[in-house]
Amino acid sequence: MSELSYHIPALLPQTLECLDIKPDGIYIDATFGGGGHSRAILERLGPDGRLLGFDQDLDALANAPDDPRFTFVRSNFRFAPNFMRYYGIERVDGILADLGVSFHHFDDPQRGFSFRVDAPLDMRMNQTAPHTAAELIASSSEKDILSLLRTYTDLKNPSKAARAIMAAAASSGIHTTFQLADAVRPALNPKGEKKEMAQVFQAFRIAVNSEMEALTDLLSAAPRLLRPGGRAVILTYHSVEDRIVKNYFRSGNAEGNVEKDFFGKVICDWIPVTRSPIQADEAEVERNPRSRSAKLRAAMTRD
Repeated sequence: MSELSYHIPALLPQTLECLDIKPDGIYIDATFGGGGHSRAILERLGPDGRLLGFDQDLDALANAPDDPRFTFVRSNFRFAPNFMRYYGIERVDGILADLGVSFHHFDDPQRGFSFRVDAPLDMRMNQTAPHTAAELIASSSEKDILSLLRTYTDLKNPSKAARAIMAAAASSGIHTTFQLADAVRPALNPKGEKKEMAQVFQAFRIAVNSEMEALTDLLSAAPRLLRPGGRAVILTYHSVEDRIVKNYFRSGNAEGNVEKDFFGKVICDWIPVTRSPIQADEAEVERNPRSRSAKLRAAMTRD
């Protein structure tokens, strides 16, 4: 499987610049996927450099480069501290996480990420994870679904959508992508149906894979994983995850609560590298339309 058919990295030159790669450094690609970022990092590493590529999807293993400096770790990046101990790595020089979903996941109908083809409603990034999106719906209350839609979508009437989903689940069950799409369609704005449908599916994908919890785990651990002056570079594609990253880099926590010392100085492990998010220009968006929503934020740990 080629890198381009799996995933096209967004903002690649900017990502590499923000990582400030040292030839003999140790780096983590927390979202290996098609390996585009990892290959670019390896090109800049010398013979003593090292790269760990994390991906919980077994399909990504086929993209692993045959390079002694590279180690593929089949795991969610939230467990990076455990694997660093396992591999005897005390600190790393940089951490990269591209939180976008790969072409591969949308284009493989059996994974259940897309509403454009009928397939089992799965949505698991890790095929061995215990609960699918269908099981999530079956075990949720209307209140649960409403909370999910309010948090991860911009629907004008999330209450109506939640009622519609629960009514269909109670009547005949929701087991496939088309059943979910048919259930929620009457609650969507016909003029923006595709956009709103994509948001609904995205919301369930985020919930099934505990994406926000994994992100906060990584960001909480990152200051302990990085050397002083080490870089963290995060690409987000959703306002909620972008807000979490922004808050961590500015205040050291997901909520954005600023703590100050006795002298009024902000207590935070991070020094922002990017004061505002970097976004794709028109030329890149034309080449890779999925880069349109990408936002890159970077920060370094204090010495």
